[in-house]
Formats: sequence, C-alpha cells, structure tokens
Amino acid sequence: MGAVYKQLSIEERRKIERWRHAKVPDREMARVLKRSKATIHREIKRISSPTNVCPNVMATTVPPRI
Repeated sequence: MGAVYKQLSIEERRKIERWRHAKVPDREMARVLKRSKATIHREIKRISSPTNVCPNVMATTVPPRI
C-alpha cells in the first residue's frame, strides 16, 4: 500500500507565511510543524509565485488592490 499524504491546513499555511516574513529557516518550520523540509519549501515556492496565490492565506496578509 502506498504512502498516505495529508494536505497542509490553512492554519499551517498562515504560519509558514508569517514565519517566512520573519526569516525563520525552512528546517525550523518543518520541525515545528512536523512536516518534511521539502513540503515547506514547495509551499514557500507556491506562495511566492504571483500566479498561484492562495486567496485564503493572502487575504490576511495583503490589503486588497484598489
């Protein structure tokens, strides 16, 4: 049987976003969240891409455009 994967929760995504701005190392984020460093890196890459922004995460961190 294959591995079972669990998606990051919205709370985990928000923590990663806040920690990223606070310059917390990927390895420390992974340790605290009990996730793979690769998972954290992929999420940061996804968040950083202007075309793949999760509206639920960004709604709390970026003011709407006028």
